[in-house]
Parts: sequence; structure tokens; C-alpha cells
Amino acid sequence: MKINEIIRERRLKKGLTQAQVAKYLGVSAPAVNKWEKGTTYPDLVLLPALARLLDTDLTTLLSFQEDLSEKEVALFMNEVLEQIDRSGFDAGYSLAVEKLREYPNSDLLVNNLAALLDGAIILSGNPIPLKEKYEKEIEALYQRAAQSTNAVIREQASACLISKLMEQGNYEQAQELLDTIPGKSSIDRDLVQANIWIAQGKLKKAAKCTEEKLLSVTNEIHSALMTLMEIAIKEERMDDAEYIADVDRGSAQLFDLWEYNSYVAHSQLYIAAKDRKKSPEVLRAMLASLTKKWEIDQSPLYRYIEKKEVDQAFGGKLQKLIIQSLRTDEEMQFLENR
Repeated sequence: MKINEIIRERRLKKGLTQAQVAKYLGVSAPAVNKWEKGTTYPDLVLLPALARLLDTDLTTLLSFQEDLSEKEVALFMNEVLEQIDRSGFDAGYSLAVEKLREYPNSDLLVNNLAALLDGAIILSGNPIPLKEKYEKEIEALYQRAAQSTNAVIREQASACLISKLMEQGNYEQAQELLDTIPGKSSIDRDLVQANIWIAQGKLKKAAKCTEEKLLSVTNEIHSALMTLMEIAIKEERMDDAEYIADVDRGSAQLFDLWEYNSYVAHSQLYIAAKDRKKSPEVLRAMLASLTKKWEIDQSPLYRYIEKKEVDQAFGGKLQKLIIQSLRTDEEMQFLENR
């Protein structure tokens, strides 16, 4: 909440009129009215007395917040995506920068915005002025996130930087960065923790922990299969590549993932093979799946996992961005007139 909203809410809760607040603080009633409208703010010297009058503290009154929650970050990601969709990349980037200035130490915000802006550039169907400048600034965001004290954020950002270094042909730097990421422990901490909770009768916590582990593992399986398929394509083992794509689709269905996941491997395979018959079919199915909501908690595999707050129109927006990308991608010209 903003300071004007807090002043009004606390005043009403106390049963005070604007005139009473003005009298107690030695200001005019119109001044209090302007505070609540947000057109002006109380003088600095009045803030302690105002906080005491409203039975609150300065931190609450000033809406001071050290960091953003995962839900707040997720909702802001949707705002940025909407702004890009509505007014273009520049407008979305400006909104993101404004938020980063407000929460410069939020590693989660920095990392998520870097990924979102990076993806928006890749999927943009229109030329982006100063694209190279934006790409350097996004890379700088990844570098900030790669210094996070949060291991998950740090390693996610490092992985993105490694990918960029490889795109640039800087394989030695990519290897050096990869070497800074610790390998997996010989003990699976998540499953050990789940077994402890089971022994204590904390079954919900154990289930939630294990479900999150399962979802993470399925994502790792998908990444491994996509890499194997890419290798098979480069080695021109197209039958093997299609078999791997079939396995990927089967795993997505087996583990009750979003329907979209069932089409990703085949879409990339048929595009790489420039298959004029199969590519349009799988692309149509994949794009249609983007508008279907994934009710993750309806699966017996994920009864206790927390559903993330996301915009229900997110799939439609992503669908639009992918279509724009397909229309402008030179590798997709083989589909013209299809």
C-alpha cells in the first residue's frame, strides 16, 4: 500500500476525521485531504507524530519493504509482459528498470526480470531499436544475480550466462563459470528431509517437498532429452531424434505436465528437418495448447504443491509472441504458403 492509502486506512480505523487529524498535528484539513489523495506528502518532521496518532510505526507508514515475495515478483512479471504486449519492449523495459531501482537488492526480481526481458527480445516479432544495448544490460542483470547469496538464484543466473558465453563462442569462459557451480551432493537432501517428516507424521510437508522434487526432476529429464535430440539432429540420426522426441512427449504425459510440454520436442525436430507436412500440424497443436490452463493440483502427483500466481492470459500472450517470431524467423521460411 502507498503512504496515502495507509494514512486513510489507519485514520478510518481509528474513527478520526480529516479535520481531527489536522487539529492534532497543527495543519489544515485540506492538507490532510491532499495527503490521502496522494497529491502531496506530510512534512518529514510530522511523520513520527502522524505514525503515533495512527497507532502505527514509521516503517509501515512509509510502506518500507526490504524485499518482494515470490508472489509479488510473479505478479510484476505479468505487468511487464502486459506492458511489452501493449506498448512495446522499450516501455516494458522502463517499467522493469523502475522496479529494480526500488528494490535493488532483490536477487529474485533481478534474475526473473533478466530472464523475462531476454525471452521477450528473442520472441519479439518486431525490430527492437538499441537491441545490442539492451542485451548488454540484460547480461549485466544476470551477472548481478550470479552474485546472489541464494544458491538457486545464483546457479540459475550462472546457467544463463554460460548459455550466452557459448552463443558468443567464449567456451573457455563458459567452462570457468561452470566450474564455479558445485556438483550435486551424494546425499539427496530433499528426500532425506521428506523421510524425516514422514517419521514425524508431517505428511503434508513431506508430500509437498517430494512433489516439488518430482517436478524439478521432470524438468531435468526434459532438458536432457532435448540435448540428446539436438545431438542426434546434428549427427543426422533423424530416426533416433524422433524416438527421443517421442520419449519426451511420453514423459510429459506420464508426469501430468502442461499439455504444451508434449509438443515442444517434436516442433523443434520437424522445424530442424524442414518437414513441410508435420511442422504445421505440431505447431498448430502446440499453439492451441498455450491457451489451456494447467490445473497442476488436479493431478494425484501434485496435490500439495503450491500453485503460482500467474496471469490467466499469459498463455495467450506467449502464443502471440511465438507466432510473431515464427513469421519473422528466416529458418521458418520453408513453411510459407502453408
